[in-house]
Amino acid sequence: MGFHCMFNVLAVFAVTLTVVAAEAKPGCQSNCGNISIPYPFGTGNGCNITSNFFITCNTSFDPPKAFLTTSDIEVVHISLEGYMRISLEVGNDCYNSSQRTSYFDMWITLSKFPLSHTRNKFTAVGCDTYAYVNGSLGHTYSTGCLTFCHKIADVINGSCAGIGCCQTAIPKGVRSYHVMFGSSNYHSDVLGFNPCSYGFVVEDGAYNFSVSDLYDYSFSNKEFPVILDWTIGNQSCTEAKLDPETYACKENSVCIDPENAPGYRCNCLDGFNCSCPEGFEGDGWKNGTGCSKQHRQSYPILLVSLGWEYNVNFF
Repeated sequence: MGFHCMFNVLAVFAVTLTVVAAEAKPGCQSNCGNISIPYPFGTGNGCNITSNFFITCNTSFDPPKAFLTTSDIEVVHISLEGYMRISLEVGNDCYNSSQRTSYFDMWITLSKFPLSHTRNKFTAVGCDTYAYVNGSLGHTYSTGCLTFCHKIADVINGSCAGIGCCQTAIPKGVRSYHVMFGSSNYHSDVLGFNPCSYGFVVEDGAYNFSVSDLYDYSFSNKEFPVILDWTIGNQSCTEAKLDPETYACKENSVCIDPENAPGYRCNCLDGFNCSCPEGFEGDGWKNGTGCSKQHRQSYPILLVSLGWEYNVNFF
């Protein structure tokens, strides 16, 4: 049983909606607090495909929190579309009139999962700030941006174009990065409204710059969402197709070679959704949770739409 897809057609009808509980690999923990843990991720004991996909569920929090492998990197969402959302801290470089008061040059190493170069931005905040990020695992690189301002009246809320805030793209294949800072005059000319520089990677669109970020000391304690890409294995589509027994992409699906990491993913063709046969549940993946008998609970619901839904399965 491989990665199967289902075609949907709509017409007007009153139906009974069947609610199927989402399940992880049989016998495995399917949730940690408020997030789902779909295969190939899991909480150990054979539930995750490799150690890189291990999720620690820390129940000392209320609700429990999920962390990537055994690290302190919090996972806030896992998508079967090949990405996950994590939460990361902000690097900072702060001064008073006589000396540096704090410096946090953040290091992150992600041996398997690269930063998404299409979904993230490197961001710097400050009025006497050069923030840059570099790394050497997977891709050797260095990038950054400058942001300056002489008075707070020059700064515009929501603008991240170099006056109080700047952003730049993330290169492909980055699995390790180090946030560092530079300053032309140690913030001495802007201490009254901007004692700190900040630098961080953030999901594109998830950060909206505010003038208050320049003087709010609590900004150092913020965390922002970051998107990581994930794939299974190290084979390309061409290589994986040579072994039909382990190749996961079946009828009505297409193999995708992600440009940001080795390995491959299966995507349904347009108009199809990954599905199991009627009476079964799961992710439909041969190397995933597969399909197992579903536990049903039915509720009568009138669907007001242009049609009823019926399914044509292709296997």
